[in-house]
Order: sequence, then C-alpha cells, then structure tokens
Amino acid sequence: MMMAERQIKILNMIQEDGSVQVEELAETLDVSPMTIRRDLEKLQKDGLIERCHGGAVSKTEVAYADKSVKNRDQKESIADKCMEFIREGTCIYLDAGTTTYEIARNIIDMENMTVVTNDLEIALLMKNSKAELFVCGGYVQKSTGSILGYHATRMLEDFRFDIGFFGAAAISREFHVLTPSIDKAFLKRQLVSQCQQSFLVVDESKFNRQGMNRINHLSDYTGIITDHEFKEPEKAVLRKQAVRIISAVEKKILNSANRFCGTEN
Repeated sequence: MMMAERQIKILNMIQEDGSVQVEELAETLDVSPMTIRRDLEKLQKDGLIERCHGGAVSKTEVAYADKSVKNRDQKESIADKCMEFIREGTCIYLDAGTTTYEIARNIIDMENMTVVTNDLEIALLMKNSKAELFVCGGYVQKSTGSILGYHATRMLEDFRFDIGFFGAAAISREFHVLTPSIDKAFLKRQLVSQCQQSFLVVDESKFNRQGMNRINHLSDYTGIITDHEFKEPEKAVLRKQAVRIISAVEKKILNSANRFCGTEN
C-alpha cells in the first residue's frame, strides 16, 4: 500500500471513530508501529489530526448524524437500563449526545418531570413532551447540536439536579473520561458535581480511546452504565477505585433476540 493511500485510510478511521491507537492502526494496515507513527506525524504537521498518547484524535468531532446511527442497538440498551434509576417528578440533566437522546425518547411521556439539556436535538424532541424543559444558551456546535461556552456554563451553574446522565467521546486505559473540546470538558466536569446522582452512559466503542481534554475519572460518577465487558484485572482496579459498573449487556442480548424473532420489547 502506498503511503498516501495508507494515510487516507488513517484519516478515514480517525474521522469515523474520533480517535485511533498506533497498535490498532499497525494491525489493521499490516505495517509496523514505527511506520504508523511517521504517518501520524505527517498528518499532524499538515494540520489534519492531533497526536495524543499512544495514537491520534480528530481535530473535529464526529457529526451528530454519523454518531446517531453507530452502535444504535447498544445505545438503546443503555438507555433502557437507565430507566431503572429514573422516577417521575424528578429533575434530570441530559448531556448532549446520541445515547442521552435515547434516554430522552424513553422519558417523553413521564409525568411531572423537569428536563435540562444543552443538546438542541434533545430539546426539539422534548418540546412535545409532558416535561418542563430548560435549554441553556450559548455557542452552538453545529456539527453535534451541543451548546457550549461561557454563557452555557454561567446559566447552568446555579442548577441542582436529582440525576444527570453524561456522555463522553473516549475513555482511556487509565479510565480517564475524555473529550475533544475544552469547553465540553469544563461544562461536563462542573455539571457532574451539581447532580445528586450522576451516571456516565457510554457504549463499548468509547473504551481504550484517547481525547485531547480530560473531563474527570470514572470514579467521579455515581455509576457507569455500559455494554462494555471489563476484563477481570480491570474490574479489580475499578473495585479499588470504588467505581460502580452497571451492565447493559443482558438488555442488549434481549433486544437482539427480540429483533431476530420479529417482536418488540
């Protein structure tokens, strides 16, 4: 494979997933890690990517339309699992993202709810719900529909939430929660502390990835709701760090079986 062709493939993988690891690229493209590092250095020099520890990340976030169709079954299963923690009459913060959008779909007919969000797509969906709806003002990231920045942060800083559900672009091998945008990192970090209960909701594709900006750590949440299956050594580390893992795997298997049989939940 020619160098230019290989670098185009690398760019496509980064744009699709948001981040890549050197070892992953070397195995996929059947070249040495040293060759991949040189490719990444060239792409960074050209201003197309950003290098990070062990790999590279996209300079722009994956568009909402692309994220919404990726791992859709997993996101629905995670959202279904979240319903075990939601009660009518509570105040909920829904972070911007496609998994939190699925949560919004689940609560649209619940009574006496207050929903606060920084996601335009969620706001449009909840506009026709029974919930009292608050949308923060600020800079709109058009590709994702997220509302960010100084004005969003200032508006939301006085809110207190019964429960909050948060997304992330990546979770590192050290279980740091990461995002490409510094504005997103600051806002998410602040809002987690304003929730009586906070849950990170992420599918398995977000693990062992890198991002430019650290939000916090898995231990900063009440729990993590995911379909990712942790290995035993990872579970041991997370137990020591008092991380609560809430598995959505069983729900995912059930959903897949129902689709295969032509039935609905």
